[in-house]
Amino acid sequence: MYDFSIITSWIDSFLRQYLPEWGALLIEFVLIGVALLLLYALIALFLIYFERKVCAFFQCRLGPNRVGPYGVIQSVADMFKMLIKELIRLNHVDQFLFNLAPYLVITASMLAFGCLPFGRGLQVLDFNIGIFFLIAASSIGILGILLAGWSSNNKFTLVGAIRSGAQMISYELSIGLSIITIVTLAGTMSISGIVEAQQNGWFIFTGHIPAIVAFLIYLVAGTAETNRGPFDLPEAESELTAGYHTEYSGMHFGFFYLAEYLNLFIVSGVATTLFLGGWMPLHIPGWEAFNNVMDYIPSIIWFFGKCVVIMWVIIWFKWTFPRLRIDQLLKLEWKYLLPLSLVNLAVMSILVVLGWHF
Repeated sequence: MYDFSIITSWIDSFLRQYLPEWGALLIEFVLIGVALLLLYALIALFLIYFERKVCAFFQCRLGPNRVGPYGVIQSVADMFKMLIKELIRLNHVDQFLFNLAPYLVITASMLAFGCLPFGRGLQVLDFNIGIFFLIAASSIGILGILLAGWSSNNKFTLVGAIRSGAQMISYELSIGLSIITIVTLAGTMSISGIVEAQQNGWFIFTGHIPAIVAFLIYLVAGTAETNRGPFDLPEAESELTAGYHTEYSGMHFGFFYLAEYLNLFIVSGVATTLFLGGWMPLHIPGWEAFNNVMDYIPSIIWFFGKCVVIMWVIIWFKWTFPRLRIDQLLKLEWKYLLPLSLVNLAVMSILVVLGWHF
């Protein structure tokens, strides 16, 4: 399987040959930042189109079909429309916090996005506590949502922000315990180490029943964490107009919109990394011929292919189940998912200590 670190190492050595170390590092930082921003925007455009088409399929409609072949440029047209929209200045809001909130949300999303291993040798942030950093960085987004709802000085945005805060803080517990369950199995918090540990089998297959349970809990909690249906109470249009970002316009609203879709990708990317081997191909011990064929498929295709499957499942949830009430949503977490996650973590720890996993 091709290792993209060959390209990145060549670029690094080429720059250091003609520039001092600080100059080479500066150019590398700029190149990585631009690459991440471009990838961030492209994935968001794809996800907007993807959800519209999947939603149309479930509802027996066509979806976007005018702008470009099969409507593929519709998302691009919407992006340009968003860029030229006016940023309306409101008098009744806390101006500093109101303007800061969307940047906090998009910054948290970008930090978590940079932790994902897109392919072999294609990872921006990778160190021995990578999972800890990923959880910490992704948790910053709730601050932006709470600030947006409170600083807007609007009862609808405040209710949406309080709902979102209660929901995200609650479901982060189940997400964290599901992640710790896999960290216990892998024996490392390094993201690349977790992927490498799945060389002979993805954890969802080799981690026994606790890995499957952790995966299912993660899917449910991840859907709630991204404020998507049936857990979209913070943005319930029939109750709160647009939720915590009701008062936002122009590109400030666009930041919330982008972060919502990219958080869907990040949740899917983390699930792919932890449970489905990340960029690692499907390997079956003893089937060397089959494994060699799988190795010919580029690692980046493996990663994005798995992400698309998980995103399709999460979108399927949204267009299948009705919206929950806030008491039902919190009861699901505190009475069912959280105790189950704790028991599952204990069972996984026992299996690892006794060596009963595959």
